[in-house]
Amino acid sequence: MSDNSRTAPAPGCVLCAAPGTFGRRDPADPRSGLCPACIAAGKPTREGLERAVVIVAGQSLATAEALSLATATPEELAYHLGAVKRSLRALLQLLAPVGKGDR
Repeated sequence: MSDNSRTAPAPGCVLCAAPGTFGRRDPADPRSGLCPACIAAGKPTREGLERAVVIVAGQSLATAEALSLATATPEELAYHLGAVKRSLRALLQLLAPVGKGDR
């Protein structure tokens, strides 16, 4: 027996799960697999989500850079180091190459 559940596209919109057949999800096309309502609503595409991650990461890094190390409490240092770590991880995930097995 073969398991076709991994290769067959799930019926429905990949974003809102509306019933119907809207095609396969193609990582190169941000609107593939979406229903017409989601496309018309302008829900976020991967490009939009990437821009948002970069903006938030930049804000977190700017806040961490503004911290005065001489007067910061241990709790402030821990919080800001955590924020820097999360921001850098998010940016590195955007830059990570997508392998054939990851699609």
